[in-house]
Amino acid sequence: MQINYSFIIPVFNRPEEIGELLQSMTELQWEGTFEIVIIEDGSTLSSEKVISKFKDRLQISYYFKPNSGPGDSRNYGMRKAKGNYFLILDSDVILPPEYLNEVDSFLSACFYDCFGGPDSAHHSFSNQQKAINYAMTSLLTTGGIRGRKQAPGKFQPRSFNMGLSKKAFEVSGGFRNINPGEDPDLSLRLLKLGFETTLVPKAVVFHKRRIDWEKFYRQVHKFGLVRPILNLWHPGSGKITYWFPSLFMIGLLFALVLFLLGIPVFFLCYLIYFIIVGLDAGIKNRSLNIGLAAIIATFIQFLGYGSGFIKSVWKLKFLKIEPQTAFPKLFF
Repeated sequence: MQINYSFIIPVFNRPEEIGELLQSMTELQWEGTFEIVIIEDGSTLSSEKVISKFKDRLQISYYFKPNSGPGDSRNYGMRKAKGNYFLILDSDVILPPEYLNEVDSFLSACFYDCFGGPDSAHHSFSNQQKAINYAMTSLLTTGGIRGRKQAPGKFQPRSFNMGLSKKAFEVSGGFRNINPGEDPDLSLRLLKLGFETTLVPKAVVFHKRRIDWEKFYRQVHKFGLVRPILNLWHPGSGKITYWFPSLFMIGLLFALVLFLLGIPVFFLCYLIYFIIVGLDAGIKNRSLNIGLAAIIATFIQFLGYGSGFIKSVWKLKFLKIEPQTAFPKLFF
């Protein structure tokens, strides 16, 4: 099958970011053609002027629509696209020059209707962005379950770096109206429909993560809220690892109480863990400041996700509240 690629990129009030992404796309080491479909999701800060600067170098289709969330915007873009394979990106990523070659090489050798790729930090990113990237991707944190090789059909791609065939889109109907969580939900529905998903390890993007500590907390808190909803929608998809951040924080609280009562051993275990995280992040990034920031990012990740997960389990499992009623802000 001849694969024709269409990049699908929703954007919301991020003209500078889309400019950086498009600039990286002009530097792709790809001899074939590709299409870029940009969907402005009801932004008040338009990206149209920035995008127009690249139209002489890239094949771009630009659409403006009322705000309806990233999932619906991606569906809109895929319906407009001319290609038969969609490469879905967030606006806050930068592509390395070899990205499309790596994707095409993998799919040409072993075709999958849906794939995900890992994310990393670009050298130009801030220390805080690099620390957050560490927390979201390291094996020493809950990020270790993201971007790791799993059996085909089991990997849950994330929509900041995701491939989807036109056939899989048409059969599944694309993304639903929840956010975040629309991407693992789609992966799980594709599995039920008989499609397989996989990781393309070399299809790496640089994920900018434009967030400060407060926004990072809100983001991972939402991730925690969403996971029990997905477990409810997809029975049998739950894993014990999803409980880990909640149990980690409950254990930390008990360790602190015992420390105040004169029993320091458990608190010291947590302290050693965070020191290891800091050293690992500092060594990998060659920066003491990033190592210290990674400790903060990891703590926030556990606290935000863990508290969100417990809150969601309580409302859905024990109070029997419907997800849209319990968490209306997660739905468009």
